[in-house]
Amino acid sequence: MAVVNNWLNSSRSSEEGGDSEHWLSVSDLMAGLMMVFLFISIALMRTAFLERDKIKQVAVAYQENQVAIYTALVDEFDNDLGRWGAEIDKNTLAFNFHSPDVLFAMGDITLKEQYQEILGEFFPRYLGVLAQYSDSIDEIRIEGHTSSVWNRFVTPDEAYFKNMALSQGRTRAVLEYVYELPEGALDKQWITRHMAAVGLSSSRIIVDEAGAEDRDKSRRVSFRVMTNAEIQIRRILEADG
Repeated sequence: MAVVNNWLNSSRSSEEGGDSEHWLSVSDLMAGLMMVFLFISIALMRTAFLERDKIKQVAVAYQENQVAIYTALVDEFDNDLGRWGAEIDKNTLAFNFHSPDVLFAMGDITLKEQYQEILGEFFPRYLGVLAQYSDSIDEIRIEGHTSSVWNRFVTPDEAYFKNMALSQGRTRAVLEYVYELPEGALDKQWITRHMAAVGLSSSRIIVDEAGAEDRDKSRRVSFRVMTNAEIQIRRILEADG
């Protein structure tokens, strides 16, 4: 009888030892998987940080480039802004011509003679300034802006689309005029690739401190520099993807 009891105790101990070894193997496997997941997470985090740093570098370079272009434009045109009725927006790099009575007749797309003279003086010098930054420029937009009114016989919706056609016609006229300037003959290929005429109607009116529309200031033509920072960021994301 003692022999049987000894044998049973031995078998039970053997089975318990086997279960312990089995669970020990599963624990090791789980620990190994956790380590794999940890390394994968670290690798993904490292990639994300590197991508973030690249985008940050582009953003910093973009800001510095914006400031450099703005400073160069101010240095070149500061003495002319007052007599041209113009200003330079630091945030958008828009060179705004704000005197509607100088630009076009009411409801007309034909450039006034005075505006032609201004463009003849402005545009070659403008291209000369931007030539220093040509590698970072994606586009120069000639933007046409109007007030929100047309006349008392049309609805606001009709006024919007009539002003859209008017602003588009005016920017096309400006682009055609500067394109044909003798001083820009050598830059025609660059102008063709990088300049666009965009009519914005009354979508970006200017308001006074009381929130009322300033119709005169809303009627303007802008030369706006668009840099290629967005394209560079897209290339970083595509390369990392």
